[in-house]
Amino acid sequence: MVIGANVANGTSNLPLTPLTPEQELASRVRLGQALQMSLEPAEVLTLFYKHIQSAVSISGLVFKFANANPDQKIGRECLHHCDYRLTTDEGYLGEIIFSRSKRFVESELITLELLLSSLIYPLRNAIRYQKAMRLALLDPLTLVGNRAALDSALSRELQLAERHDHELSLLLIDADHFKKINDDYGHHRGDLVLCEIAKGIQSVCRGSDITFRYGGEEFVVLLGKTNADGAKIIAERIRQQIAQTQVSHNGKAISTTVSIGIATRQSGKLKEHINDLFERADTALYQAKAKGRNCVVSSDDVLVAQ
Repeated sequence: MVIGANVANGTSNLPLTPLTPEQELASRVRLGQALQMSLEPAEVLTLFYKHIQSAVSISGLVFKFANANPDQKIGRECLHHCDYRLTTDEGYLGEIIFSRSKRFVESELITLELLLSSLIYPLRNAIRYQKAMRLALLDPLTLVGNRAALDSALSRELQLAERHDHELSLLLIDADHFKKINDDYGHHRGDLVLCEIAKGIQSVCRGSDITFRYGGEEFVVLLGKTNADGAKIIAERIRQQIAQTQVSHNGKAISTTVSIGIATRQSGKLKEHINDLFERADTALYQAKAKGRNCVVSSDDVLVAQ
């Protein structure tokens, strides 16, 4: 379906000679083969954009995903455009918009529609794969990153910190007396408390900070380009936010607190292994528990005390 193709603006661009049926079939076969080469939606759209130029001259392409993905833009947007809604039997994929400086003629619209039939299912497969990969890296309960996502992100962030000599801080967060919450109120309420903790952590963190569920009632936050003092400030905000968090149960409020251990990779230091960073954060967390819980301890403070 073509929606709102604009009128020509008088430029001298000429449409390409319409393809013969044989050329059309060959073009679709080549296009179909090319689009099978990737499971990245952006790359599939880029391959499609480049391939169709031999059939219809296009200056720009915009794809508006049906989900929350940002629009994919290729080339430059021009005055004249034609728009298509892409759907399968599983639902709406999104809207694709072709544009150029001269109005599209009927034969070109027909060709575009034929070529689009080769795009729909490779694009659907790429979107489906991307979604599956994203879900595979999420904790299904709290919807923050899971252990696999943490391992990948921590390795990447540590390498970047070492390469650019940046500081990197890690917060290891543990819910205090969580077993008692499960025992007193049941595992369902315990799960709700974990979800509220995750929301509370994210509500006070910066956009660049990354939150993960490490396992059980433990969470990890990675703070890029953040020194020990900055990490303490963010950790204290998290501690205060969680202390104010409540979950209702039979008219009663369930509240909890968290203990937080901090480890910081300092700039100018030698290469540090991921396990070393975690061990220092874990030692700091143990100290926070020993101090009576509901507090923040940095591994730097532990070293000074020793």
